[in-house]
Amino acid sequence: MLGGAVALRIPLCPFAIVTRHPCPGCGLTRASLELAQGHVGAAMHLHPLSLVLVPVVALVLGYNLLAYVKDGRVAAAESLQGRGATAIAVVLGALGIIVWVARFFGAFGGPVPV
Repeated sequence: MLGGAVALRIPLCPFAIVTRHPCPGCGLTRASLELAQGHVGAAMHLHPLSLVLVPVVALVLGYNLLAYVKDGRVAAAESLQGRGATAIAVVLGALGIIVWVARFFGAFGGPVPV
């Protein structure tokens, strides 16, 4: 069902559905699909931070999957705490908001279509 919604380009983001404007993460799912197919330029057009965010999310999901299979732990990423992880999360979050605002002013090709 999710695949059908993505293929039909139906907005899945609650923020986009309510406001009719893209959220800071809008375009990341489509950018991930483009990266998986090797289309780096298309992914960068959909979300300029996709080359950073997609691998980070993939690593965290992979870590969780490995911890679950190996030890039966759920939400193993909670163990990835500390100053370094917090700093990375804050920097990536701030970059996401900066890119989001910049796109409304025409940077990076403007806002991604919702």
